[in-house]
Amino acid sequence: MLTINHVTKHYKGSNKGISDISLTIQPGDIYAFIGHNGAGKTTMLKCVAGIHNMDMGEILIDGINIQKDPLLCKQKIAYIPDNPDLYEYLTGIQYLSFIADIFKVTKLEREQRIHKYAADFEITESLGDLISTYSHGMKQKLAIISALIHQPKLLILDEPFVGLDPKASVLLKNIMHKICDEGGAIFFSTHVLDVAEKLCNKVAIIKDGILVASGNMETIVKPGQSLESIFMEVITDDTTD
Repeated sequence: MLTINHVTKHYKGSNKGISDISLTIQPGDIYAFIGHNGAGKTTMLKCVAGIHNMDMGEILIDGINIQKDPLLCKQKIAYIPDNPDLYEYLTGIQYLSFIADIFKVTKLEREQRIHKYAADFEITESLGDLISTYSHGMKQKLAIISALIHQPKLLILDEPFVGLDPKASVLLKNIMHKICDEGGAIFFSTHVLDVAEKLCNKVAIIKDGILVASGNMETIVKPGQSLESIFMEVITDDTTD
């Protein structure tokens, strides 16, 4: 579903970025990407989403190179940043209709999906309001619905649970499982390690732009340990610098 081959991306005038990252996300995977602030998580996710160009390496989405055919790749994915930057001069329903137009979702399909997800996330009554009046949590819910409206095969999420109430968080977890049950995959960053440990079947840990651990959750987190303890051990180990 997603293949990341030796990807390197550094910012001009800075040593920040990512170096030689390789990961494989298979259909059915819920893959957590964790690291300290500034470790390179968002940089990697933006490369996968086609927002950042890479200095080296390649990214394949469903076997398609995102640099060679970005439009086809982006039709298969959805990306939700940690702070959704929505068009606040639109109403919620106008924004969802705009996204549906971009992905050429039929009138019937968009109506059905908007009706379902808006009801599930309890924002139906607010769809006629300007997005500028929405709380952070409501904006996050709207961004999630907009990401689901074209039924992506790969969902890329940056800190998706920040700002969501407990009920919405549970709903999002269920949606993630459903996408994977239907042959899709999830690649997301999070600081909520207990959620990642319970939700994900695979995990990767990044430190200072370098991948220091990756694999099946049960392989990384052995009996008697927690993902939190493994993470703290890895990021405080000077030998990984």
